[in-house]
Amino acid sequence: MAAKLDYHWHLRKVMADRGMFSTTDLLPSLKERGITLSTSQVYRLVVERPERLSLKILMALLDILDCTMDDLIEPIEAAGAVKKPKKAAADGSAPDEEGLGELRPKRARIRGVDRS
Repeated sequence: MAAKLDYHWHLRKVMADRGMFSTTDLLPSLKERGITLSTSQVYRLVVERPERLSLKILMALLDILDCTMDDLIEPIEAAGAVKKPKKAAADGSAPDEEGLGELRPKRARIRGVDRS
């Protein structure tokens, strides 16, 4: 089974390493490369993890920050993506719940109340 992948976005860290501490520091450099973004778009690009990113913007960021794609994007394994297959019990039946083993609560029995 192939592992599900996710990623960490390190644009803010890379900018800080280059002495760029304000998101608006990217605006003039992006404009020089023909990319016009609003201040809120640049803020979201820096602060949030982008789900969709134009390759032109990515290449401009790599050029502006003089870094590689590995510096900006770190692939990681998605949390909870790998599930262990359920194991069958010794008698061949499937387990009711995972991780409980022999410890199971007794089933409650509710009986009618005598009204005398």
